[in-house]
Amino acid sequence: MKKLFILTGESSGDKLASKVISDLKKINQNIEFLSVGGENLQSLGIKSIYNLKEITYLGFTNVILNIFKINRKINETVKSIVDYNPDVLFTVDSPDFTLRVAEKVKKLNSNIKTIHYVAPQVWVWREGRVKKIKKFVDHILLLFSFEKKYFEKENISCEFVGHPLLQNKERSKIDINQIIGKNKALISVFAGSRKSEISVLMPILIGFIKLMNEKYSDMKYVFHSTKEYSEFMQTFVNKSELNNCEVVSDSEIKSHILQKSIFAVAKSGTVSLEICNAKIPSVIIYKMGFINFLIVKSLVKTKFANIVNFAANEEVIPELLQSNCNAKNIFNIVNSFLETPSKMDDQVKKVETILSKLKINGSSSELASLSLNKFL
Repeated sequence: MKKLFILTGESSGDKLASKVISDLKKINQNIEFLSVGGENLQSLGIKSIYNLKEITYLGFTNVILNIFKINRKINETVKSIVDYNPDVLFTVDSPDFTLRVAEKVKKLNSNIKTIHYVAPQVWVWREGRVKKIKKFVDHILLLFSFEKKYFEKENISCEFVGHPLLQNKERSKIDINQIIGKNKALISVFAGSRKSEISVLMPILIGFIKLMNEKYSDMKYVFHSTKEYSEFMQTFVNKSELNNCEVVSDSEIKSHILQKSIFAVAKSGTVSLEICNAKIPSVIIYKMGFINFLIVKSLVKTKFANIVNFAANEEVIPELLQSNCNAKNIFNIVNSFLETPSKMDDQVKKVETILSKLKINGSSSELASLSLNKFL
């Protein structure tokens, strides 16, 4: 049996990893697995050596405050991986955690092949990381074609496999009428997958919905959540006493709800690609602590937070960040789109053109699994 250790750092990485591993299992049954993962990998029967929540820290200040805990967790993870002695260490996203672990593992056992999935965003900041990565990563699986030049320049083995969220997948039939109600226009709301993000954005989003309710009486709002934080998100809804909001965590139901939505309000992140691929117009929001924002602002070299806007080199999808991320501004943008349907059509058409350059023919997760299998 070949041995594979899967290392993720947060729920989005767990979700991406699970798609690849699910396809890998179809082509190779001779693999034993162990991981640092969440609900998606666990649904495949893959044990996690500890709860993913233990390493999901957000923001530079939080990292500084928890530096000793994080270093201890990194060392604990490294020891577990080295003791397991896998043929391949498959690191997924969260580079500040996963690649720090990979570097230490490689120093202790150079025979373990390291495959990293979801390249660090070197086009956004810290391009110098590429030279360092070269020393301990054997192969990188890229989500976007424009990333290749950054790694090929340093002769790092890499492969463009596309983004799984841009795959068109078959959906089972699910009746969501009980959730959305009849004769209700549906708006999907994404407040994040981390507790710290949810804590900041939920009060703002509740305020936005209250403003919407003053003008629109036929709207239903569905908050898309992970299973881990659905109850936490629900507490904000309960306190608001809003009767036209739901919190949904089932991935299949969430997918169907998004397809039925007329608009989406989403935290900046990979979920934006899923929204764009579903051809749903949207606005992107994000807010972080002031100190974190100053640090990020000093390091980031792109003016856009959203990958679609970055690829287009223009703000195709409106971005409301920091002080601009407030209930009134979100309402104004959503209201302007709803009052002018042609604006929604224009955004969807522009996004389709951009996504056509980012997509691949076939299955992204299958390509990634085939590449991973070559190292086993």
